[in-house]
Amino acid sequence: MPLMNKEQIMEIIPHRDPFMLIDTIEEMVPGVSVVATKYMSEDEFWFKGHFPDYPVVPGVLMLEMLAQAGAVAMLSLPENKGKIGFFGGVKEAKFRRQVVPGDLLKLEVEIIKIKGPVGVGKALATVNGEKAVSAEISFALK
Repeated sequence: MPLMNKEQIMEIIPHRDPFMLIDTIEEMVPGVSVVATKYMSEDEFWFKGHFPDYPVVPGVLMLEMLAQAGAVAMLSLPENKGKIGFFGGVKEAKFRRQVVPGDLLKLEVEIIKIKGPVGVGKALATVNGEKAVSAEISFALK
């Protein structure tokens, strides 16, 4: 049983379909860490064009999924209620595995630095324990 479903997530972050890119929150310590999931259904909008004969999740969307998970962790803090998290940057992004229809992506973000409204998260996405993408993501809350 997930900690939060999509409807509960939408109470925290402003993303909506078709750009709500996480399905559940499995674990969370607000402001510290989060574990989320995204199931890659065959009808995801990006598979139609990326690529029609070889559907693969775009790497940039996996980074966005990680950012949305991290945003849930940060915006769950009472002092951040109603704010929006914006991408500040991506460092050391490494794509190690293709993610395809039918995969369940596990999204883990650990907040490693916060200074005022700016923070940094250590992000990792896996499929069945295999690394798909890792990166350091930074954000600003407004």
